[in-house]
Amino acid sequence: MIPAAAYVELDINALRHNVGRVKELAPKSKIIAVIKANAYGHGLELVASNLAAQVDAFAVARIDEALRLRAANIQGRILVLQGFSGPDELLLMQHNQLEAVIHSEQQVDLLETENLPAGLPVWIKIDTGMNRLGFRPEQFSDVLQRLLQCRNVQAEINFMTHFANADDLQDDKTTRQLQLFNATTKGCAGLRSSANSAAIIAWPATHQDWVRPGLMLYGASPLLNQSARQLELLVVMNFYSRIVVIKQVKKGEAVGYGGSWVATKDILLGVISIGYGDGYPRYAKPGTPVLINKQRVPLVGRVSMDMITVDLTGHTDIKTGDQVLLWGAGLPVEEIAGYADTIPYTLLCGITRRVQVIVKK
Repeated sequence: MIPAAAYVELDINALRHNVGRVKELAPKSKIIAVIKANAYGHGLELVASNLAAQVDAFAVARIDEALRLRAANIQGRILVLQGFSGPDELLLMQHNQLEAVIHSEQQVDLLETENLPAGLPVWIKIDTGMNRLGFRPEQFSDVLQRLLQCRNVQAEINFMTHFANADDLQDDKTTRQLQLFNATTKGCAGLRSSANSAAIIAWPATHQDWVRPGLMLYGASPLLNQSARQLELLVVMNFYSRIVVIKQVKKGEAVGYGGSWVATKDILLGVISIGYGDGYPRYAKPGTPVLINKQRVPLVGRVSMDMITVDLTGHTDIKTGDQVLLWGAGLPVEEIAGYADTIPYTLLCGITRRVQVIVKK
């Protein structure tokens, strides 16, 4: 098959390698692979089917993602991190043998009033400082007792929290959150999960019974100022396009919408078939690198829907039709995110449907 103008190549062996890194870093913990948001743009069913034998459970954000996994015949444990929001979703979770993360009084109320055919496995989310989902520590004892007495809840209740600043090794908030989580759940039967990707790598005390790797599975660094290569992670997604035309631009001429970039000398301009319509970041600044024939060349002008333009001056070996790497092995997505004033999650999740996907096994 001839690749489309814009395509991603997904390296399944790299994905499996990264799970291996999780096991090396947290050998005593079970693994909940976080594959929400279409597996961070890598394909929900594809990632799940290729990791099912390597991990102990999957986590998604919403019930529709979990139902897609069941429809794809993904067996085993699936956690829904936002739980359920009404009776219909609660019944669907029970029917499809999903596990609910309980984080609100409304969910507890529903569990107490509905009549389920069988008990639902649940995790209690404790808010230790993220101030997003979860019960405050002072609410925990009452919520736990209510769930222990609820006929719709399976006997074993597990516990989780989420770290706000684990990517920053200079911030002690992770330690404080962990201490609060441990103090809140002390003496309670049930398993515990707190470590995200950053905590798996940088905060070993957080590993506990279950770890929840997300970004690191896909070969991007979850830590500030440390690269995926330094962390021995392999890139899963390589994002490619190609040059469609090369032309001369004279000194003083503007390039792109708004004319915000003006050539300060005569240049050789390359037009690449990629844009925000494919998921390339709209706010990537001039100077953002792309890789052509293992050579970095800078973006000039604004990103448009279908095209970007780069300065090829001095690169006489580059020609029309040459492959262009937008990010991937040799050009980290974290670096491109920095040029666009965003984070790698945004770029990985932003690949659009018109981009062809090629799977490398």
